[in-house]
Amino acid sequence: MGYRGKTTEQERARALRAGGMTMPDIATALGVSRSSVSLWTRDVPFDPRPRRSPVERRPSSLAVAKQREIDELLAEGRHRIGQLTDREFLMAGVALYAGEGSKRDGAVQFANSDARMIAFFCAWFRAFFRPDEARLRCRIYLHDGLDIDEAEAFWSACTRIPRSQFGKPYRAVADASIRTNKHAHGCAYVVYASSRSHRQVMGLVHALLSSEAIPG
Repeated sequence: MGYRGKTTEQERARALRAGGMTMPDIATALGVSRSSVSLWTRDVPFDPRPRRSPVERRPSSLAVAKQREIDELLAEGRHRIGQLTDREFLMAGVALYAGEGSKRDGAVQFANSDARMIAFFCAWFRAFFRPDEARLRCRIYLHDGLDIDEAEAFWSACTRIPRSQFGKPYRAVADASIRTNKHAHGCAYVVYASSRSHRQVMGLVHALLSSEAIPG
């Protein structure tokens, strides 16, 4: 439906902002992103409410309920997933590559700013394709002003790829008109130059996405 369809949320956001509520609190109360709140209320005069002392300040009932639901569903997710079997691990990695991996022939390439996804991919690729560790490469996409040494150390620990096998980092200049947040450690690109390995991966991807593999 998009932003234009959320007229009720927009009206409530504007009213709350006019009443002195902060953007993060409005976003929490309405269950929307802070960027949406900023867009909807940018022309609303803002007179901040006096802040309570840390002792007096308490989370709203909506925030408490939201956090309780999040905690419950995280626990439910851990219970439902449990420990993956080898086959489940294989299939999960194939699905991950189908969504985030490079489809261009010649090299297995996987990029993400989420360290958990990068670590999952590396563990999966090592488990099922036994790559030559000396041929694994990593490259970082990092905004100007962020610490490249810290970022390389972080991604090296995450991928277990030595920093000597890292390529020259790509330095990006942030465009404030598009986004303001920056990932502290940037985005990592893991690359394994092997046409055969890439074709093996893509064979699994095509098999997973084929109509024969879908139940019912």
